[in-house]
Amino acid sequence: MDTTALDAAARRYRRAEAALDRARAELTAEVLAVLRSTDERGAQAEVARRTGWSREQIRQIVRAAEAEQPAGE
Repeated sequence: MDTTALDAAARRYRRAEAALDRARAELTAEVLAVLRSTDERGAQAEVARRTGWSREQIRQIVRAAEAEQPAGE
């Protein structure tokens, strides 16, 4: 059985998945930075439009970040 092509495809997939994870983390950080820097009405909607994520996804990101912050910050 020749599994060379399978092994190569699996490596490419793992690299692509890792790159996607890094890109998602970077985009999430940028979303939070933008939203923390403004109190403009409609900011979440604008971020959702620019990222392609739903407003609910944006709200979940914000809630998760708030839950990670230690009390008093």
